[in-house]
Amino acid sequence: MTEQGTMTPTALSIARLQDNLETVVRGRPEAVRTAIATFLAEGHLLLEDVPGVGKTTLAKALAASVAGTVGRIQFTPDLLPGDLTGVTVYRQETASFDFHPGPVFATVVIGDEINRASPKTQSALLECMAERQVTIDGATHDLPRPFMVIATQNPVEMEGTYALPEAQRDRFMAQISIGYPPAADELGLLSAGGEHDPLATLRPVISLDDVRDMALAVRQVHASENVLRYVLDLVHATREHADLSLGASPRAGLHLVALARAVALMAGRDYVIPDDVQALIHPVLGHRVMLTRSARLAHTGVDAVLAEITASVPVHR
Repeated sequence: MTEQGTMTPTALSIARLQDNLETVVRGRPEAVRTAIATFLAEGHLLLEDVPGVGKTTLAKALAASVAGTVGRIQFTPDLLPGDLTGVTVYRQETASFDFHPGPVFATVVIGDEINRASPKTQSALLECMAERQVTIDGATHDLPRPFMVIATQNPVEMEGTYALPEAQRDRFMAQISIGYPPAADELGLLSAGGEHDPLATLRPVISLDDVRDMALAVRQVHASENVLRYVLDLVHATREHADLSLGASPRAGLHLVALARAVALMAGRDYVIPDDVQALIHPVLGHRVMLTRSARLAHTGVDAVLAEITASVPVHR
């Protein structure tokens, strides 16, 4: 990081955002960086891990650091699509229909335990995330810009969960796990005894104008033709691998490039290098590809397949 006095406004905004999140989510800098990069790239983030490790805390911290609106959705089996998107209500006194927006009409939308809702309710987010709009009773309503969904989910093996459909997973730019905190940070949590909630004192450190400037700066980061061809080769390799029944979609390639641009910007560069792409293969592609039945029976993991693809696909020079 450069000296604060010589940093650009965009770099200052990124530094403030990262410092703010790390005061709450301690000991997991990689998760914080990926969350910020996804935000800068105007993507959506899926946090998967066991309960109690800080998934919702990270989502809340990012939402609280932005001077925009925050929508919170607690997904449950009885949740209806209208509870997310909003409803149209008939007003008898005026003989007209009024639209009451749901919690998705916010700058940052936190979807807690998304895989506890029914597939029908999960699919209500498809249009919101892909097209940034909601269609209700034939009328289309635009969502605010910027707009980001941060969803948390428990592992699918846990009781009371529904697996996200492939189309839903493909809308998320990245999926990461938080992991357990280092022993020293966990000891600090135990010492505090839960009496102090760091989220209670967290304040916004960037404005919506800052967010728009950062998003514009990400789009201006250069990705050479060689880098783009490298991304294309990686995506194609997932479609041809013998252990994968479903490879990465064209949207996955777009997300990989966009997130690599954000990572490059956070590293102080205005161009993407292959290392940026390689560091993001697991977060961007891991939740999109599907193993074949034989691979599952052989206990082959998605991470192992992606590592093999990364090692076998040559970098364009």
